[in-house]
Amino acid sequence: MTGIQNKLRSLWRDERGITGLETAIILIAFVVVATVFAFVVLTTGIFSAERGKETVFAGLQKARGTMEVRGGVLIRATPPTVDSIEFTVGTTAGGDPIPLDPAATSLRTVIAYRDDAVADNDVPYTVTVIVGDTDFLLEPGELFTVLVAVADITPAPTIVENTRWTLELQTPVGAVIDLTRSMPGEIDTIMQLH
Repeated sequence: MTGIQNKLRSLWRDERGITGLETAIILIAFVVVATVFAFVVLTTGIFSAERGKETVFAGLQKARGTMEVRGGVLIRATPPTVDSIEFTVGTTAGGDPIPLDPAATSLRTVIAYRDDAVADNDVPYTVTVIVGDTDFLLEPGELFTVLVAVADITPAPTIVENTRWTLELQTPVGAVIDLTRSMPGEIDTIMQLH
């Protein structure tokens, strides 16, 4: 009987060793799977954070490349029709320089005209420097006057009493500015529209 007990003890010990080895293999597999899962989660998080950062910087660049209209819109007319539209622009606070050279062929600000009967996507305009240096780069602290002659719009619109029109200023980088105005019931030689 002692011989049988010794054999049972040796079998029992062997099984304990096999069970320990199997447990170690399972633990190593769990560690490997957890490591791979953690790597995937961290990589996805870093990728998402990078995309979020790119989006924020693109939004900041667009906001910094924006100009704003300062004051009202001046209309010069030979009643009852409008001859020209004039307005003053400056950069937004902390904004980047904006090119306003009407003769440029690339990286230029484009002005579009729209009303009920006419749509011109590239209206000729002239720029006069009020405050700033003599180049056509609108920089912080500078003011430029933009003049659009109605006769230069193709086809030339007839802006008379009660006409609603829009000028769109499309900068190379930045938001599009809409100047939408409605003409009053009577047109004078010079008018300021707010």
